[in-house]
Amino acid sequence: MVEDTDRVEDEQTRDDSSYVLNRRAVAAILYAVDTEDQTQLTELMEPLHAADIADLLEQLNSYDRARLIRLYDREFDGDILSELDESIREEVIATLRPQVLADAVRELESDDVVDLIEDLEEPQQEAILDALEDSDRVAVEQAMAWPEGSAGRLMQREVVMAPEHWNVGQAIDHLRNSDELPEQFYHIVLVDPRMHPIGNVTLGKLMGSRREVPLIDLTEDMFRVIPATQDEEDVAYAFNQYHLISAPVVDEEGRLAGVITIDDAMAVLDEEHEEDILRLAGVSDDSSLSDSVADTAKRRLPWLAVNLLTAILASLVISQFEETLSKFVALAVLMPIVASMGGNAGTQSLTVAVRALATKDLTGANVWRVIRREVVVGLLNGLVFAVSMGIIGLVWFNSPIIGYVIAVAMVINLMVAGLAGTVIPVVMDKMGVDPALASGTFVTTVTDVVGFFAFLGLAGMVMM
Repeated sequence: MVEDTDRVEDEQTRDDSSYVLNRRAVAAILYAVDTEDQTQLTELMEPLHAADIADLLEQLNSYDRARLIRLYDREFDGDILSELDESIREEVIATLRPQVLADAVRELESDDVVDLIEDLEEPQQEAILDALEDSDRVAVEQAMAWPEGSAGRLMQREVVMAPEHWNVGQAIDHLRNSDELPEQFYHIVLVDPRMHPIGNVTLGKLMGSRREVPLIDLTEDMFRVIPATQDEEDVAYAFNQYHLISAPVVDEEGRLAGVITIDDAMAVLDEEHEEDILRLAGVSDDSSLSDSVADTAKRRLPWLAVNLLTAILASLVISQFEETLSKFVALAVLMPIVASMGGNAGTQSLTVAVRALATKDLTGANVWRVIRREVVVGLLNGLVFAVSMGIIGLVWFNSPIIGYVIAVAMVINLMVAGLAGTVIPVVMDKMGVDPALASGTFVTTVTDVVGFFAFLGLAGMVMM
């Protein structure tokens, strides 16, 4: 009865924490490691998904992580390696005993092995390749021959295919008699005599049709073939755009080389989203919570230096109006408001533009319409806040002129923010530069310079 109550409480804790690791479970695991109780550790780790174990390893410090891995030993699963963050994957592989590592990687599909080794140093790559059977090693090495970030690297070599002249019964018999089916697959790929893919048959249609029905009659209407050299970002876009579940990959001669499934495509899409978010903030896209203080500081330093230079540029603009500021101290009080509003408005437009470029929704066909929209939005928002700040300036400093100046400056800066937030990422994209990489710094610089210049310039003309 007590055990049942504890189990209910544990499940409730897990539900309330929305998939975050149960703190009591983590504490129990660490206690088992401290006491070197391998049996207890195995019992505690067994119910956890590979992704949860990977999260646990990522949250521990290097010392505790190594102790847990050594104690867990032979129970270590290949899927855990696939789920690990790249920043600690190399460290974990170095900690595993060679035999445990060999057993772990043999469980993985070829695409997972490629993902595992492509960022490792050559000695560790060789250690993993040596652990594979000859056929699996050849498949991985062939995949590694494709360019990094291409569909050839992303695909798995294990494909379920059938000749175009087969019927349902022949396909089912083939599946039942095959000893090496992929762990998960969604389609049978039909190929012609030259090994060119000509269609997909879903497992649902296969199992729901009579044995004598030709497979060619069951092919899906939506069928797309992915070139092995295609960029993985474009592959992820195609899967998302056309609602694909899997797609065959072909070599330069159009022959079937592998297949990409939706889980791999969505992993790429997730990585791209994460990369854009980090780059918009000026953070390296390979940053991780497990990075050391020195590595983290080194990665962030360059963009902070760039930001310092742009801040100096804005300060130079302010220095041109030193006489105006010395006579009207109220301007110094209100100046940050104009810059801050412009910066926030610019970031809003920038975020929308970068996301639209990534999803290919912002193109040459609609770019001017989007730019006009953002400028008009900036105008409307500027007018709303101009009225508010005009009243605040009048009441706060008892000066209608100050209210007028900040109102006009607010309208100008929010319009420029909408313009810069859209044009800058579009221009960077046309130049072949990732628009998420430095757009934020440039947009902030533009809104600061224009905001200060408009506000102080108007004040100098009207109030001096």
